[in-house]
Parts: sequence; C-alpha cells; structure tokens
Amino acid sequence: MQETVIHFSDLALNSAILSALTDMGFEKPTPIQAASIPVLIEGRDALGKAQTGTGKTAAFSLPLLNKIDLSQRKPQAILMAPTRELAIQVAAEVKNLGRNIKGLKVLEIYGGASISDQIRALKSGAHIVVGTPGRVKDLINRERLHLDECHTFVLDEADEMLKMGFVDDVTWIMEKSPETAQRVLFSATMPPMVKTIVDRYLRNPARIDVAGTNQTVDKVEQQFWVVKGVEKDEAMSRLLETEDTDASIVFVRTRQDTERLADWLSARGFKAAALHGDIPQSLRERTVDHIKRGVIDILVATDVVARGLDVPRITHVFNYDIPFDVESYIHRIGRTGRAGRKGKAILLVRPNQIRMLRTIERVTRSSMEEIQLPHRDKVAESRLSKLAEELEAEKEHKALEKFSGLIEKLQTTLEIDAATLAAILLKRQQGKRPLFYVGEDPMLEAVERDKKRRSERRDTRETNNVDWETYQLQVGREQGVQVKDIVGALANELGLTKGSIGAIKLAPEHTFVQLPKSMSTETGNKLRKLRIRQKEVNAVVSDFNDFRESRGRRDGGGGNGGRRDGGNSRGNGNGGRGGNGRGNGERRFDRNRGGDHRGNHRGERVNKTRSAD
Repeated sequence: MQETVIHFSDLALNSAILSALTDMGFEKPTPIQAASIPVLIEGRDALGKAQTGTGKTAAFSLPLLNKIDLSQRKPQAILMAPTRELAIQVAAEVKNLGRNIKGLKVLEIYGGASISDQIRALKSGAHIVVGTPGRVKDLINRERLHLDECHTFVLDEADEMLKMGFVDDVTWIMEKSPETAQRVLFSATMPPMVKTIVDRYLRNPARIDVAGTNQTVDKVEQQFWVVKGVEKDEAMSRLLETEDTDASIVFVRTRQDTERLADWLSARGFKAAALHGDIPQSLRERTVDHIKRGVIDILVATDVVARGLDVPRITHVFNYDIPFDVESYIHRIGRTGRAGRKGKAILLVRPNQIRMLRTIERVTRSSMEEIQLPHRDKVAESRLSKLAEELEAEKEHKALEKFSGLIEKLQTTLEIDAATLAAILLKRQQGKRPLFYVGEDPMLEAVERDKKRRSERRDTRETNNVDWETYQLQVGREQGVQVKDIVGALANELGLTKGSIGAIKLAPEHTFVQLPKSMSTETGNKLRKLRIRQKEVNAVVSDFNDFRESRGRRDGGGGNGGRRDGGNSRGNGNGGRGGNGRGNGERRFDRNRGGDHRGNHRGERVNKTRSAD
C-alpha cells in the first residue's frame, strides 16, 4: 500500500502562511510538523517529544500564527526558550513564517538586553512574545507583561530549560497563565521533572513522539578549529585549499558577511557567490543552479536561504560563524552528506564559544574532532599539486607545438634560458595565491603561544599560587541575591573563569568574595560598575578573611586567611555544604566544589545562564 504524502496545503493553514511557506521553498511538513499541526490547530494541549533539528519550531509556530488576532494589542502567546540565543532564533523563525501576515508583531525578551526597551516595545503592542523564563517572570512581576489575553503557552527545549535551573520560574509563570490557555511542551527527553510539569499543568495532552536518532548527524564527519593566530578569512582560504572538496557551503550570520566573504574569496581565485534573503528570487535560483552545474564551487550563505537546499555535490559545510542554537547547526550540516554520500562539517569557533560547541555535542550525541589549521607550507604544497594536475591534463593538447615556437622566440628576445622563462610564467600564473611563502607563519607562532598558555595554566593549578584580594559587595540575601547570581555576574560581566573566583560568603546585607589581585584595570573598572539583580554592588576592598565554615574546624591555619577550612577549601573532607549559615544568617560557597550545585561544571553552567535573565 502506498504511503499518503501530506502537504502543508492539507493542514488547514491560512493563505498568508501557505504563501510564506511556498516563498521559502517548503511544500511538505516534517514528521513532527505533520503530527503536531492538526492537534494544535484544534486547541488541545500537547506534549511533543522530538530531537533538535526535526522542525519543531515550525510545528508549534504555524498553528499559533494561524489564529493570531491582529486587532488585539496585548500578547496572545508566550514562547519560552532556555537561552537568549535560542529565543532570538525562535523569534526570527516565527517572524519569517509570518512574513506575509501584515502587521504581525513578534517581540523577543531576554536578560542582557535593555529591559526599558523591552517595556516600551510591550507598551506599543506585541502579538507574540518569545523569551527566557527569567526575563518573562521579571516583566510579569513589574506588571509590564500581561497574560490575561494569552491563549497559548509554549515551552521549547523543556528538558534543557529545567536542567538549567528554571524550574521555579517556569512553574511560577504557568501558575499565572489563564486556566483556559493552550499549553504546549516540546522536549527531546522526558526526565522526571518534565513529567511532573506535564502532569501538573497540561490537561489531557496529545502525545506526539517522533524521537529517534538524527540521521543527519550520523552521516556527517564533524570537526572544529579554535580561532587563533590568523584571521578567519585566511583560515577559510587554507581549509578550502587543503580539504578534498567538490562543492561547499560557508555559513555566516549576516547578509553583509555573505557578500564580503564571497568577494574576498573570489578575489583570491575561488569560484564563490553570496546567497542571502535580500537577493531576488530569480538570482537565488540562478546561483543554486550554478553550484549544481559546477559554474561556482562555494556558496557563502545565511541560515534561512540555505534551509532545504539539496545539492548532491556539496561535500563540505564550513561554519564560519557558530550558530545561535543546535537546531540551526543541524540544518546547516544537513546540506552535505546528500544522496547517500558522506559529508564533512568544519566549525570555526572562538575560545569564548567553546561552551556552545559542547552544547551541540551533547544535544546531538556526537563528538567533534579538534583540528589544527594547515600551515602555509602545506597550503603551498596543495597549490603546487593542483597546478601539476592541471598541467598534466594539458600535456597532450594539440596546440602545444605552436606554443613551443613562442618559447624559443621569447628566449631569444629576452636572452634567458628555458628554466628562467618557466619561472617567470609560474610567477605570473600564481596571481594572488602564491606557490610558496616567505617569512614566519603566524599560525606557528599561535600554536607556540597556546602551548605556553597551557603550560602556565598547568603550573598555576599545580602550585596553587593565586594571590587573592577580598571585596565587599553591597548586596546580600535581603535583596534576593543568591550565590549563583554572584558567580554568574562575575563570569558573564567581568569575564572571569572559574579559577579566578575564590571563596564567597553571603550575608543578609552584603557579600564577601575573593578575586585575584592581578585583575586588569579594565576588569577592575567593570567590577566598579557591576550590577546584580538590577542593584549596584559598589564593590570595595575589604580586610575580611574569615571564610571558614561555621560548624567546621576552626584550627586550620596557613597564610590563606582561613581558606583551607572555609568556603574555598581544597581537599577538605568536611564537604561544601557545611556552612549553611543557620546560626548567623550567612552562607558560604565553595567555588571548587560547585557550592550548592551538583558538581562544579554544572554549577558554573547554571549560574552563568540564570544570571543573564
């Protein structure tokens, strides 16, 4: 029996949405979309189990857009995502799907951006709000975000949201939502906390399960290079020349970058073209046809225009800019490995983006191999090898006899031998892509610098020679501040690593924290301007050094101000939860044991994320 093929036109979507899908080149829904859209259009609560990269954003966005009342000024839907990057991405996709709905207003709200601007935007009206739980709760508390006319609440990446510590915020918001509102939850996994939320807040939900292995990830070899030593443009050039490519897509974030990088590559002899949303449809189709036929070999593209692109000869995807979220990454690498062929994806990542890379690995259940950028000598070898292949193909050309006569004339005219003439012609042939380099390769210098930094960090860990200064921050528990707020603000706003934050002692009206004496002037200036939970901390140097546990041993010595027994002890068997401040209203945090969190790595991750909202 032949399987029925479903098209978007079969799903009771209005003409404005269908026309947008047609413009974007989408005809058939993915499995999660085909299963979710009819249920959500009916208004039922729903629990969708689907991995990132299956098209779930459109699965909940299309039914929502289908019932938007443009005459209503207050928000009609709240979509919540675990990170600001994902909130931005979801909002962008909702806007794109609703591009033909005249007057549609979609607003993203998240920590780290001006709350005043977001309040003004809400005041002017918004049909759909996409935000992180912390900022959504904050604006509801301020009575700037009103829920009385909201008919839909969506939790996207629910397992990630709850894993990152948003349980209280999410449940608080759900309690505030109208009883009649439709509630939709999407999650790749179903841990106990997600099940608790489902049982408590969703009413007889439709259960949609299309989870499974992601075939895109399985058939694409993934690698990454940490940006160092050379500019990213030069790095792209080296990779394109040394990888065994047929055709490639280079993903960047903005339209301007597509054109700039495509021009840069073209000027160096690559057959490259830009592809972005502002290019007329006819030109976009011609560009895609050119890469299919081999007229060009490299597309420099943005995410949206490349979704759904199917060109079997694309062997490589280069992520020049790391995407904001995992779903975009999966869409990107899915452009290679087509028609049963293996593909390869290489990501250029800056050191401060490694965390996002690890998130991609964790969510996709894959592992990326770190590679080193080819040295210039390797690039020169590759160029010479390709030139040799081109010359080999010309060896039997019937016109060579005529050129042989020209060689003899030129030797006589210039009074040079054949070898010198060949060298001159090779020099002209190389153009802006030299066959050999002169001078030091900055990549080699960068590798040496990196080795030195790693050695210094290792020595620091081994000798434990951090020289601390204690600062008093004029915020404490009475202002609603928690240890995770302190750590998150120091990490996000000052750029401090976990090894650069010492012991923390939280009291009702203030907090003491150890920071390195060697902080730069720039970091010190940021500390003086630091705000935590919208409150100025007014940091001042203090001679306080009693970071010992309240109920622990108090006879520990050393010249470290009691740190061996206190909140930042190393190797103390008393545990990190000993000083809970029951007697004097104070709380300590052991930075090296993760404090109140379940292990140091997760503790840091929760703190950084929550502080942004």
